[in-house]
Amino acid sequence: MIAAWLAGIAAGWVALASVLDLLGRRSPPPAQSFDAIIVLGCKVFPSGQPSTALAERVKLAAAMFDSNRAPLIVTTGGTGDSGHAEAEVAARMLIDLGVPRRAIHMEARSTSTQENARYCAMQLPARDVLLVTDAYHCVRARRVFARYFRTVATAGSVHPSARLRAKGALREVPVVLLYALLRWV
Repeated sequence: MIAAWLAGIAAGWVALASVLDLLGRRSPPPAQSFDAIIVLGCKVFPSGQPSTALAERVKLAAAMFDSNRAPLIVTTGGTGDSGHAEAEVAARMLIDLGVPRRAIHMEARSTSTQENARYCAMQLPARDVLLVTDAYHCVRARRVFARYFRTVATAGSVHPSARLRAKGALREVPVVLLYALLRWV
């Protein structure tokens, strides 16, 4: 009986993680434009190199900028264990990808999705934003940012490693529940 109950919980957890990942892969309509594209921060290594997840987010944001989705890209994320601010690493990568420096704004003090949204809202006059984050993170990020911005759409990047993508999606399930309990979503 307990084994069946635990198997049911595990199956539900995997199903929720899969749904989060699938929902996040939907992009906004091609004709929709925004005041800003916001790239949510992610791990940076001690060498200052972005994690694959951050690099994928930045590449997607640069592509959205190149397709004229918004005139501004905001990079977010403070300094973590690496000693490098995620926002600064992402901004350097955007410049390397050809995004003009004048089109990049950094929010370099946040340490969570909640802080990403709050600090961006405090710094930007933007009301309509396009968030770029991992696909499985889109549902929670959209709900959090909707507390601060008029229009929020998401574009989910997909990590090339299925194993790491699954790990992130599985980790996202309890975080969504925690954010719901805290009434942040």
